[in-house]
Amino acid sequence: MLRFMDWSVVAMGCSLVLMSLGGQWWERTRVRKGKSPDQDMRFYRAWLPLLVGLGLISAKVPSLLLAPHPIVIIMDTLDGALWVTVLILVLRAGHRVSRARSPRT
Repeated sequence: MLRFMDWSVVAMGCSLVLMSLGGQWWERTRVRKGKSPDQDMRFYRAWLPLLVGLGLISAKVPSLLLAPHPIVIIMDTLDGALWVTVLILVLRAGHRVSRARSPRT
């Protein structure tokens, strides 16, 4: 049962990566139709699901494929760095959105 749950996390990561690619495709379609790209939502629609999906995949796949321990440790370290990057990008985007919504005097 636990192995099934691990593979379901990998499947969720794959679906997030596909959702990110769909978001990028959607934005290109909108730009071709003459609408201006929404730069604030681009992060949420394309990059955030891609980074989170890659994080989910890289956290589980090495151990599921019975990779040697050093490979699993390296992937866990890269996964941690990826999550720190996602946290920093989310905080920056949130700060930018809250600064844009505050009234200027």
